[in-house]
Amino acid sequence: MKVTIVGSGYVGLVTGACLAELGNHVLCLDVDQSKIDLLNNGGVPIYEPGLGEIIARNREAARLEFSTNIEHAVMHGDIQFIAVGTPPDEDGSADLQYVLAAARNIGQYMTEFKVIVDKSTVPVGTADKVSSVIAEELAKRGAASQYAVVSNPEFLKEGAAIEDFMRPDRIVIGHESDVEGLRAKSLMEQLYAPFNRNHQRTLHMDVRSAEFTKYAANAMLATRISYMNELANLADRIGADIEQVRRGIGSDPRIGYSFLYAGCGYGGSCFPKDVQALVRTAEDAGMGLKILTAVEEVNNRQKTVLVDKINHHFNGNLKGKHFAVWGLAFKPNTDDMRAATSRLLIAALVRGGASVSAYDPVALDEARHRLAEDLGPDDFERVRFMRERDAVLKHADALVILTEWKEFRCPDFESMKSMLKEPVVFDGRNLYEPAAMRSNGWTYYTIGRDAAPSLAF
Repeated sequence: MKVTIVGSGYVGLVTGACLAELGNHVLCLDVDQSKIDLLNNGGVPIYEPGLGEIIARNREAARLEFSTNIEHAVMHGDIQFIAVGTPPDEDGSADLQYVLAAARNIGQYMTEFKVIVDKSTVPVGTADKVSSVIAEELAKRGAASQYAVVSNPEFLKEGAAIEDFMRPDRIVIGHESDVEGLRAKSLMEQLYAPFNRNHQRTLHMDVRSAEFTKYAANAMLATRISYMNELANLADRIGADIEQVRRGIGSDPRIGYSFLYAGCGYGGSCFPKDVQALVRTAEDAGMGLKILTAVEEVNNRQKTVLVDKINHHFNGNLKGKHFAVWGLAFKPNTDDMRAATSRLLIAALVRGGASVSAYDPVALDEARHRLAEDLGPDDFERVRFMRERDAVLKHADALVILTEWKEFRCPDFESMKSMLKEPVVFDGRNLYEPAAMRSNGWTYYTIGRDAAPSLAF
């Protein structure tokens, strides 16, 4: 099938590359000429394991191409995926300007039946807006082309997106029941047929329910994370171990183990903005979502928990202290720095008079760019970015761990001791066993695994 992907960001690239891998002829469109040039020269603008290899293989097979030519892109695909960004607006609602601009371009150039697929995460009712924009553009030029707007939300985890796309647990397709909608349903079933050979994974529903499903899923996962983080903070105060609690409740099949790890808050491009957008949607509908409002409040507070522990340990005086930081991306296997806890924590440290040496396996360049935006020139000069994990430890007063990269799980602790001024670790991801760390001479701060009751935090 011929498929066009409008937007060559994270979702667009993964979707386009994977559909090409299945044998489709895919054209990825983007208005950013530098990004398209990079892709056409063999580069990849984001880090996602396995993505570069799939792109290279399908470019060589002429199944995947990249372009800035809007008319060519619209003419190419029978199915037009809109996979552009929907950043949060000032009030927390999703900004649809790029989605509607894409729809407008499609309406300007389409000459035959098209299926327009909202792949971006969009609020309920967006398909109606997309349809109206396309209808307006067709009317301007007196065209009578038919079309259908479909909602097909993505459920991709950064760091595991290829696996999620190629082995989906469900494929949600929202479409209307009129003639055009049923025609779109047929084409979408044809496109996704390779995923349903073993068993049926496709869930058909109305468009608004499909749009809502994406937000509901992310909000549920964010809720589990904030719930466990709040329990972890209580565990610190009463002397319980949140990891043992996690195992105890996760063994209940009604609860399960996923998304129950305590830590220093969620980040990334999805959970923060999707929770905000769903809260805003509810407000527009005349109601408040008290649970999700609390989820966001808990997460914002959780990003300061390690800062509080650091200040407590150093009696509120960080001036002249030097910290090593392991992990900058909001999660492992990505270079995504959006809403990453590291940004808030590093800013707090340097503004308190400390300096920082930071390491991340893949996010150093993106972190440098983001922190330069966050900090003033004087504060930014107090942050060093290093490409060797252990090099950041030298002469540091403490180590702070913010991302659970695999290479952090089994370090040489004795070697670490020799490089740090003091054997102090603030672990925002609970990578190590507290008892073992403390018995080997470490001062080890965790999230919800402190051994003794304390009301300090």
